[in-house]
Amino acid sequence: MHTTRPLAFVTGGSSGIGYELAEQLARHGYDVAISGSSDRVHESAERLLTFGGEAWSHQADASSYDGVEAFWRFVEGLGRPVDAAVLNVGIATGGAFADTALEDHLKVLAINVTGTTHMAKRVVDHMVANRSGRILIVSSISATTPTPYEGVYGGTKAFGYNLAESLREELREHGISVTALLPGATDSDFHSNAGMGADTPVGRLKKFPRAEVARLGYEGLIAGEDMVVGGDQAARESLERHLTTPEPVKAAAHARLVRPD
Repeated sequence: MHTTRPLAFVTGGSSGIGYELAEQLARHGYDVAISGSSDRVHESAERLLTFGGEAWSHQADASSYDGVEAFWRFVEGLGRPVDAAVLNVGIATGGAFADTALEDHLKVLAINVTGTTHMAKRVVDHMVANRSGRILIVSSISATTPTPYEGVYGGTKAFGYNLAESLREELREHGISVTALLPGATDSDFHSNAGMGADTPVGRLKKFPRAEVARLGYEGLIAGEDMVVGGDQAARESLERHLTTPEPVKAAAHARLVRPD
């Protein structure tokens, strides 16, 4: 085991932005543990080994207490301090609230809010005891606007963004940095998995490369930045508009973007 390398973990690290963040960490000298809900996570960890360090995989259901706890115990079992933690796991459900099953909404909450809070608590306590560490919480530009036709998702991303900003202030005195990553529309399977594919305007948009989102997120994590927009100039301008535009106007604009044709 390469014990001279720092240790990082990434939740939801088997694909998409999560895998790309894990790869950034591996490329820059970290040993990395990743979690995922499918057996794809093991193949992804094998790919990370090509960057010269150690990589570990753990398959678990992030929507359950036992699943989240099992991954933390897995990381703890490595017997090393966690230097960097990426809380990335998250899902969405697209469609009108009235037309979507309650269990789908509750699963979004279980993963994006409860699971994120659970893992944040474990890693924060660990880092406070060590008086060092870096945390990246993956939110979304959607955190800064109402999100009709994916309203529960947007609310969970606002929660994640607020949690990151709050923990950043609390943990400053303990030598721990917290950074929020706010991706825009990204070239992953996120929108199609959420039921917002080619029959929605957002599904047809040109997406920002997920590898670039991860690069920006990694650089922000290492620099200890407060917040990083994971996107191009248009994404940054969108965020700026969100900060000054009335909520009903933003809600109507978002509805036009994600409502099925």
